[in-house]
Amino acid sequence: QVQLVESGGGLVQPGGSLRLSCAGSGFTFSVYAMSWHRQASGKERELVARIASVGGTTNYADSVKGRFTISRDNARNTVYLQMNSLKPEDTAVYYCNAAYRNTDYWGQGTQVTVSS
Repeated sequence: QVQLVESGGGLVQPGGSLRLSCAGSGFTFSVYAMSWHRQASGKERELVARIASVGGTTNYADSVKGRFTISRDNARNTVYLQMNSLKPEDTAVYYCNAAYRNTDYWGQGTQVTVSS
């Protein structure tokens, strides 16, 4: 059974940091491009960061560039999102995605709330 399970979300003050994790199982993790998306209340889902399967090429939304870092550990079937200098605008449900050719898998999401 294919699963993507996010963890690491929570409540943090502006300027703080969180690290999200997404653990995959039931598929060949290493061949999939992995990405993080987020959806704030009342807004559309947006791409936050993506990392390629083999070469490790990354790309980021302009709003998070320089603050967030995506990485992956294929030996552990896990992708991470390190989030620093968090802002209230980062508040959203964060979703993990795995993509290969015509196949997409999604996690259940983890809530990140940035508030004082």
